[in-house]
Amino acid sequence: MTTVRTDRSATAPDDSELSLREAELKALAEQAGRDLEDASALEILRWAAKTFGKRFCVTSSMEDAVVAHLASRAMPGVDVVFLDTGYHFPETIGTRDAVEAVMDVRVLTLTPKQTVAEQDAEYGPGLHDRDPDLCCFLRKVKPLQEGLAGYEAWATGLRRDESLTRANTPVVGWDDKRRKVKISPIARWTQDDVDAYVTEHGVLTNPLLTDGYASVGCAPCTRRVAEGEDARAGRWAGRAKTECGLHG
Repeated sequence: MTTVRTDRSATAPDDSELSLREAELKALAEQAGRDLEDASALEILRWAAKTFGKRFCVTSSMEDAVVAHLASRAMPGVDVVFLDTGYHFPETIGTRDAVEAVMDVRVLTLTPKQTVAEQDAEYGPGLHDRDPDLCCFLRKVKPLQEGLAGYEAWATGLRRDESLTRANTPVVGWDDKRRKVKISPIARWTQDDVDAYVTEHGVLTNPLLTDGYASVGCAPCTRRVAEGEDARAGRWAGRAKTECGLHG
């Protein structure tokens, strides 16, 4: 496993190697979003692998390894980028390690510029309680921005059925914030589709998903959900916040 602290140079391809201009990438993404809307997740990822090669990666929160598994079928040895915020459940770190051990992928672990202790020293303890948006920016958004610098395209596990904020997620679109092609190959899937794929292929999932958690994030900001609650109700419970900033 490769760990990249994001105040250092990443091992991903250099920006100088990028061959397509932003305007071309944006047009490519928009056209692909239309052309691939009805394509299977594997077909979408095969298109990404053929189009971008080593300038394509998958990001994973290690809630499950479905997209990483799909991508490994489309592009063996694909880079799987994981953000180690310093606040993860042990089960999440264990899932990451297991993914690297059993799948044909290269796991890249990104860490923030500051450790949790260094952040506490500068901003005070428990920033996630006092200003969760800033905490997410420092420990997720900024590290990912820097970690994706050498890629032209990245894949996520976003699904339209997860929340209203994700209902219009394109299977391929333009990430205006990061100026990259953003691929969501399972955007049209339901939870039943995910469960069926996991069962059929024996895909690794985070053990917390069988312990009352419907969505797994950082430990201080994630709780179990009650029966009938939305899958993301356990994230930032009691707050208006619904996203960490990685996807909007």
